[in-house]
Amino acid sequence: MERITFGEFHMPVIAVQDIAHVRYAAPDLAAMRSFLEDFGMQCFESGGRLYGKGTDGRPFFHVTEPGKAQFLAVGLLAKSEEDLEALAKYEGVAVEDSHEPGGGKVLRLLDPDGYRVEVIAGQSNDEPTFPLIGEPFNTPSVKPRLNREVRLTPGPSHPHRIGHTGLAVSDFRVSEKWYKDRFGFLTTNEIEAAKEVPLGAFLRCDRGDQPTDHHTLALLQLPGGRRNLHAAFEVPSVDDLLLGHNYLKLKKRTPFWSLGRHVLGSQYFDYWKDPFGNELEHWTDGDVYTADQPPTRESIQTLFSAQWGPPVPTGRIPVGVIAWLLSLFVRTKRRFSRQP
Repeated sequence: MERITFGEFHMPVIAVQDIAHVRYAAPDLAAMRSFLEDFGMQCFESGGRLYGKGTDGRPFFHVTEPGKAQFLAVGLLAKSEEDLEALAKYEGVAVEDSHEPGGGKVLRLLDPDGYRVEVIAGQSNDEPTFPLIGEPFNTPSVKPRLNREVRLTPGPSHPHRIGHTGLAVSDFRVSEKWYKDRFGFLTTNEIEAAKEVPLGAFLRCDRGDQPTDHHTLALLQLPGGRRNLHAAFEVPSVDDLLLGHNYLKLKKRTPFWSLGRHVLGSQYFDYWKDPFGNELEHWTDGDVYTADQPPTRESIQTLFSAQWGPPVPTGRIPVGVIAWLLSLFVRTKRRFSRQP
């Protein structure tokens, strides 16, 4: 099949299989742990670092190191250690043994904005578990729940796996090319601040005929410097997402954007801020695609909207004004960088 793509396309060095983890630094690991446990993660400490994991059997998907609050790295899962070696040869760097939980091998890179990218393979995993949260839905046409009631146990959500993260980048096309060339990402939606003014994209893994999430990595060219936009964790059901929402409210945690259902990706969403300002999302029922699904162009108004629920919080600034300012920002940068 002819590949449809946006931006330049080259055969990638490897095709990553998924996101592995996100890594942050924080000055108070106890405060971070308290929030992450309220968020539903299973937390443990090892080697002076705080780890969070879910029910997918992977050794961890969230790491916090002691230090000034900041985002440190995104981890990606390679298919094999042979893929790591191929990428290491391309980059002229060495594959290292990982000394973190799960072991395996790791290749450490820096992207064009200086973000650390940790590509891993060969970690040891436990068997995944799939806790049943809630009961089958009775609908007007089908009543699968017969002679039994719904009785939910109050408490945190049950994050199963990490699904995606987002990065603010200084030049979208440069970052897009860097990630696609190395990791084989495919564009699901390219986001335009105005017609013919690309601002960013949702990128998914190329797993051929195997379904993969709507996006694994989001890149957005935004003012304000490099920063992590959010990290998102899949929960098993709408009931579990809502239980977690209620629990975080009871714990007086700081909400950011909830509750709703996205347009791009379609997932039910619930965003919260950790004690150091990082945004974390619970989500469920997201779109999945195979590699032959063509990309689309979407407006920033679509990006910021919801099928139901509130639009993304923008203070009192209308989304139209934000789109105009971002378009001006991208056009100005393009003019001075002489980027076509």
